[in-house]
Parts: sequence; structure tokens; C-alpha cells
Amino acid sequence: MITVIGSINMDLVVQTDDFPKQGETVLGQLYTTVPGGKGANQAVAAARLGGQVQIVASVGNDSFGKELLENLQANAIDISGVRQSSKVASGIANILLSDGDNRIIVVPGANFEMTPAYIDDMEDQIRSSQLVIMQLEIPVPTILHTLELCSKLHIPVLLNPAPAGGYDKEFMRYTSYLTPNETECEQIFGTDMKTALESYPNQLIVTLGSAGARYYDGEKHIIVEGFKTKVVDTTGAGDTFNGAFAYAIVEGFDMKEAVQFANAAASLSVEKFGAQGGMPTRAAVDARLGSDQR
Repeated sequence: MITVIGSINMDLVVQTDDFPKQGETVLGQLYTTVPGGKGANQAVAAARLGGQVQIVASVGNDSFGKELLENLQANAIDISGVRQSSKVASGIANILLSDGDNRIIVVPGANFEMTPAYIDDMEDQIRSSQLVIMQLEIPVPTILHTLELCSKLHIPVLLNPAPAGGYDKEFMRYTSYLTPNETECEQIFGTDMKTALESYPNQLIVTLGSAGARYYDGEKHIIVEGFKTKVVDTTGAGDTFNGAFAYAIVEGFDMKEAVQFANAAASLSVEKFGAQGGMPTRAAVDARLGSDQR
């Protein structure tokens, strides 16, 4: 069982040919609402690959909340750990897309209703986990409390430190796998990527976008190349990597195999629109790995 403890948002997506400059108004080509949130995205990524997944989270008692929960159920995710807040609305992410790139503003809403006390209420569910996945879109005290609980229960944790501004140096002592991108890595550790990797062998995995990912195995740097792909929308690629990496670790893959599997899944995810829209099945990832399109 993979347990995701994190955010659920509704993504409000606008697509335009040009990002507007300050004070500028431009025309867009598309507006849509798409289920998202880094927690929900990573849960969907792992479940779509065939993983057994449950999510601990909070949404509002509103139309977005209902739609978000229905989407998780449609992806065979156990939502018994999700509370519906009557105090605040569901979280949203305002996503601006242009020329294959994105800019995102997140309004946490009900995601910030997740407290350490709620995590304690969910201890029995967490105890059943083979791996816990977390991100930084819920309150920092809740993240630290959950890490301490998982350590007590001897449950490994994959922490995706995004947005990196919420990172606390205490997290690393409880984290089995930390998966920043290169920018987040330098922001978190205040040093270059190579030095950071050498400080945390087989614990720190840095994602490099289309170039793949790298880690340090205690003796040498391991660069796992990415896969050739035709980019439609990069939203959710990192979440797909994390969900796929978690799935692979639970399935018994070694570190390099898990990173390669996650790279393949992420390369497939960017070929369709929406954070969850392109998240692949196990068969699709196996096919890409078999074709070795690097």
C-alpha cells in the first residue's frame, strides 16, 4: 500500500501564446478546470500504474471538492482518509500555459486544514503503508509531525520538496528519498547539486527534466538519462516521476531501475494535456522502456 499525504486542488488552466508582461493583457486560447494538487497527482500516477493507493487529505464541502473526490475514486484510489471541510473552500491552482511551459499560483484552501491532530487520527491507515509520499503543499508542522510518526512506525517516506520554500532542514533526517529538481536542490541545500548529492548517497535524487535524473550511490554519480518525447504540457511531469518512482520502489526495483522507470513515465506524461491527463499505465511505461527512446 502506498499512502499519499498531501494536497488536492482543482487546476484552473489558461493557455495563451504569450505570457503577459506586468500590466499587459493578452488573449488566451483555452480555459478549463482539471483535477490536480501535487498529492492527488502523485496518487493518480501511482494508481494508474497499478499501485494500491490511499490518500490522506482535505477538500472543501463544495462543488470542486465533490468533483475532486469522484476523480480519485475513478482512479481506484481509497479516499476514506479525506476530510471535507465546512470552513474553507477546496484548494485551487491557477495554471498559465504557453509554448510548452507553465506558471502556477496555488491557493491552499482546505489543504491547510490538515493538522498534526488529523494525522494522529489517521495513524491506523498510515501504519498499513509500505511507503508514504508527501509534498510541501500542506502545513510544515503537519509534514514534520508525519515524518516523525513514519519514523516511529518504520515506514519509508518519499518527500517531494515542492514548493521548495516550505522545506525545513529537519525533514532530511526522517526522509528515505528526497526528489527535488535542480533549482529546488540548490535552494534547499545552498550549494551546487554535485556537493548536495554526495552528502546524501542513495537518498537524494535530483530530477533534470528532459535530461532525466541523477543520484550518488556512495561511490559515483549515477546519471539516468531521460527519454525522447514530444512535449504538449509539462504540468504534472514531476508528480508523475514521483508517483512512478514510489510505485517502482514498492514493487522491488533497485534505485537505478526505479529512476529509469520514473523517467519513462514522466516522458509519457508530457505528451498529453493536463497534470493527470497523460499519466501512463504500466503497459505504456514498459513499452517505452522496451523501445529505449533515449
